[in-house]
Amino acid sequence: MGNYFSFPDLLIWLPLVAGIICFLCRKEQSAKTISILASLLVLGVSIASLFYTNDKKYLHFNNVNYIWLKYIGANYFIGIDGTGRLLTLLTAIGFPLVLMSASRTKYVSAPSFYGLLLLTQAGLMGVFCSLDALSFYFFWELALIPVYFLASRWGGEKRIQATFKFFVYTFTGSLLMLIGIIYVYLQTGSRTFEDGTVVAHSFSLSSFYNAALSSKEQFGLFWLFFIAFAVKMPVFPFHTWQPDAYDQSPTPVTMVLSGIMVKMGLFGAIRWLIPMFPAATLRFNEVVIILCMIGIVYASCLAMVQDNLKKLVAYSSIAHIGLMCAALFTLNPVGIQGTMIQLFHHGINIIGMWVVLNMIERQTGIKQISQLGGLAQKAPKLTILFVIVALANIALPLTNAFTGELLMFTGLFQYNHWYAAIAGIGIILSAVYTLNMIQKVFYGEWKPVSNFFPDLSITEKLVLVIIVALVFVFGVYPQPLIDLTKESVNQLLMRLK
Repeated sequence: MGNYFSFPDLLIWLPLVAGIICFLCRKEQSAKTISILASLLVLGVSIASLFYTNDKKYLHFNNVNYIWLKYIGANYFIGIDGTGRLLTLLTAIGFPLVLMSASRTKYVSAPSFYGLLLLTQAGLMGVFCSLDALSFYFFWELALIPVYFLASRWGGEKRIQATFKFFVYTFTGSLLMLIGIIYVYLQTGSRTFEDGTVVAHSFSLSSFYNAALSSKEQFGLFWLFFIAFAVKMPVFPFHTWQPDAYDQSPTPVTMVLSGIMVKMGLFGAIRWLIPMFPAATLRFNEVVIILCMIGIVYASCLAMVQDNLKKLVAYSSIAHIGLMCAALFTLNPVGIQGTMIQLFHHGINIIGMWVVLNMIERQTGIKQISQLGGLAQKAPKLTILFVIVALANIALPLTNAFTGELLMFTGLFQYNHWYAAIAGIGIILSAVYTLNMIQKVFYGEWKPVSNFFPDLSITEKLVLVIIVALVFVFGVYPQPLIDLTKESVNQLLMRLK
């Protein structure tokens, strides 16, 4: 503990306090302004934290540890390492883009809408910063609960069924993880506080890493945690909640779900699952990779036959996340490094895709590809920017996703040639359905609905230009992200030795 401010504290408390203030606003414009300004302030904090990555010199800026529930050994213990810093940066970049994109749409009870979005951001920041298992679980739920209310109140016609399925899946996964957390907690060693108080067990990350677990215990606990994380990613066969939830949620909420929230599952595997259960990971990693391979091909095939734009991008996201999860569980340095940086790139690209789909749905009221066509004639700037983002999403060379996918495929190829070949089929299919969608929606047969379609507003142009700039900057020079996460890769591999 210390008297210094800490970056993780600010990343969590700024959106939390701003969200509460939004709830108290009476005017929509006030809530919009507060939410956007707060998200930009969070972005500034996140960028500033990049200059304080040396923990030996700046530990007090990067960690905070307060006693929370003293007699059960639970602390409010948060900090940012390489992976956490990368994902808090993604969250900090993503929310201003989401909020600026949402500002063009009128929402009933808008202050509550923006307040819930900021609470979601606070929960996500907490998940990526938690170094205590009980804190991690608390923030995990804090991130999910506002999304449930956002989807069920401001979603589409079938929002109740979609959000109910979302709730059942996520609640079941969370419950399984909580059972696992309690079991591991009971296997941790004693802890002595400064005042001499001795607590039998601890929820701290280091205690969980060093818990006295036999291989047999690890085998069972691995699946309790994995199912919780697999539902969130989602990985086949835990994915069926996702397409309907993406389709029926308000598009800004879908941006958060697909751009940032799915990363909670992969982050959980990196921070908690693999380091806690190394024996089980080495035993079951091939099973996980096989599930991912099935999901990649299955989701890609379903994306090819979709007429609904939102469901097409939803299935595309399942395939991309499947590739990241498979590369992570190869357990080799190249595959893990590729997954680390792809977490960031995928988030940026998929948010860019959703920004454009949100514009199309808002202006036309249509989500069906067959009812759209010829938009390029009315919105040439939009078309150019969307094509760049879409090509980045399929990992065209010189775009940001190329480096990550190259490393992930290299890792898969080193692990098993056939798995790399199957994943390659998914990438080919991704190009097919993405280019087919671009051709039909923007260059296809002219449809009357395109007559009154406007080109980009200043806000929309700013959002897409920022995304395209990130696509090219990290496509040409990805080294900063590799440097940011290489220490986390090494630490993860050390746990497996």
